[in-house]
Amino acid sequence: MIVRMRITILLGCLACATLYAQNNLTTAAVQRYFNPIRRNLEASAEVMPAEKYGFRLTDGQRTFAEWINHSSERNYRDCSTLRSEPAPEALKRVPNLKDKAEVTEALKDSFAYCAAALGKMDDQKAMSSPEMSAAFLHIIVHNNEIYGNIVGYLRASGIVPPSTAGMRSQGKTK
Repeated sequence: MIVRMRITILLGCLACATLYAQNNLTTAAVQRYFNPIRRNLEASAEVMPAEKYGFRLTDGQRTFAEWINHSSERNYRDCSTLRSEPAPEALKRVPNLKDKAEVTEALKDSFAYCAAALGKMDDQKAMSSPEMSAAFLHIIVHNNEIYGNIVGYLRASGIVPPSTAGMRSQGKTK
């Protein structure tokens, strides 16, 4: 009887550990990469003055607003894949947005849409197909690429990027 009880407890512990381990990838990706890039992009949209939303670093580059809209568009497309549903209607209006308030709201809405999708993700689902894996990775990698681009727009406008401002407020320098 005692042996049987010990085996049952051991199997229960192993099952719990296995379930916990199955979400290490998605949990780490959300906490370490998605949440920070979300904060940095949303803060960038907030800190850039409205009159700079039409600013281009050079001819042929996107405006600041177009970069933010690009993030919103990709978020909706990739996270609709994660949610296994068609892209939401909100996606259709994003390319035409130019006003700071509308662009910023669309960005926040797109990240909220992704956060809801990621809240239902686990490692098994993230690796269930090439499309699912690509969408999962793309929302993190591509948003970091976008942030890398808009940092130049912020600095050219005399604004300290949110990631740098955050490190300074914590007493860290890089």
